[in-house]
Amino acid sequence: MAKRFELINEKLSASANDRAPEELLFTHKRVLYPSSLCSPETFQALDAFQLRADDLLLVAYPKCGTNWTLQILHDMMYSIHGKEPPTFAPILEFGSPDKFEIINRIPPRRVLVTHLYPDNIPKSMELSKVKTLVVYRNPKDTAVSLFHFYNTMSVLPSYSSWDECFKNFMTGKVIYGSWFEHAVAWNEHIDDENVMVIMFEDMKADLAVAVQKIADFFEINLTKEQIQLITERGHFKAMKERSKETHGILGSHVFRKGDVGDWKNYFSEAQSREMDAKFEECLGGTKLGEIMNYKIHCKS
Repeated sequence: MAKRFELINEKLSASANDRAPEELLFTHKRVLYPSSLCSPETFQALDAFQLRADDLLLVAYPKCGTNWTLQILHDMMYSIHGKEPPTFAPILEFGSPDKFEIINRIPPRRVLVTHLYPDNIPKSMELSKVKTLVVYRNPKDTAVSLFHFYNTMSVLPSYSSWDECFKNFMTGKVIYGSWFEHAVAWNEHIDDENVMVIMFEDMKADLAVAVQKIADFFEINLTKEQIQLITERGHFKAMKERSKETHGILGSHVFRKGDVGDWKNYFSEAQSREMDAKFEECLGGTKLGEIMNYKIHCKS
């Protein structure tokens, strides 16, 4: 698997090196995307993609635990079916349009991933009522993780300072747009019977409970021994230690720290207050806002 990620990284890096910094991103429906990973043609093909009722759909804003949760889902599928991960990037909006021909040939149950807003996910999601796991992380730690991601991935323009990144994060001028707008959009679906939200911070606090909750939601019948093994393999530290094996040289970028509260090493008091106000404006009094326990994870 590591070789697969290394080959993908080499191809993407070569593509990015041929582009000026301003060409590394493009706008689709008012949202920024990395041009080495996404394309208008793939988005057009995605509109017609058919989700199946038995698919496992994972949604997460970037740097909120996508790869972590994806590996847990793959471990669950392997425990039940001996099913290895696919040999291509599972994120729906990544890659070329012809990837969907390959995805359509994958037997049940497919594990699919996206960072998208609900309005940009194929309409077949509503028709098939596909079960959708939405993973969020507090916005302060997400912003810091995204800052480092920009500065280590050749497919993205780098930031000269944390302050510059913070400004763009607050205005939504980062890949996949505003964390706040993304959260507001998914909050509208929080009561949908086929949608479950889980927090990065809750997974860190008690992964065994989170693994059981995820398995129950997707109706994956696992034994206590399987839950224990998946939990042991799923701890962030364990995944980071295996990251070179699973993700090659990308491992250190995908699994950087995984800490809760690292934002305190970067945010000024003014920046912290600004984000507090933005969170209250967008998510104060909402169900998703309550689930996030913002006062616990984002207050000094």
